[in-house]
Amino acid sequence: MESNSKLSASDCYKSIASLSTGVYKDNGSKFLAFAYPAETEQQVKQIISDIKKEYFDARHHCYAYRLGYRGDLWRANDDGEPSSTAGKPIYGQILSNNLSDVLIVVVRYFGGIKLGVPGLIKAYKTATSDAIANAQIIEKIAGEYFTLTFDYLQMNDVMKALKELNITPISQNFNLSCTMDVRVRLTQIELFHEQLKNIQICQKA
Repeated sequence: MESNSKLSASDCYKSIASLSTGVYKDNGSKFLAFAYPAETEQQVKQIISDIKKEYFDARHHCYAYRLGYRGDLWRANDDGEPSSTAGKPIYGQILSNNLSDVLIVVVRYFGGIKLGVPGLIKAYKTATSDAIANAQIIEKIAGEYFTLTFDYLQMNDVMKALKELNITPISQNFNLSCTMDVRVRLTQIELFHEQLKNIQICQKA
């Protein structure tokens, strides 16, 4: 059986708390980096759309993102820069800092002098690194949401089970039947089902 320390670590990962920025300049070109916390591709698309509207006069809006506690969902985009000179260096910095649930967009204002492939890679990497260095790194715990439905007379049993698992209800509604929304960390889901299987039905929210 796994130790508690292994269990507690297996669903933890690093992300950033809020927007942070970085900058790099070379031969007149300016690279503005924006690091955002993001959990879904829908959020990513909206942020990129907003960035392009705000910095509409920039030459390129390159980005990379990595989502999920395992970082399985990711993408890197060069937005017109030579292949692998922008998105890949940005993504490389996300990986080297072991971050997820993060989107980094680097906006480039062209200065009139071409930097070449090595220069571009250095620029996008350095701007991204600066944004990450300025970010507040946080630890996130992966989990799933459930809606519990049970009779009012089962309230004490339910609350006792949740307390043992250190789970605080997100919302609750008590009428003829009771409903409660909870978030359960991944390493506790099996135990969560085991604790509650005899007192009420669990459903994913």
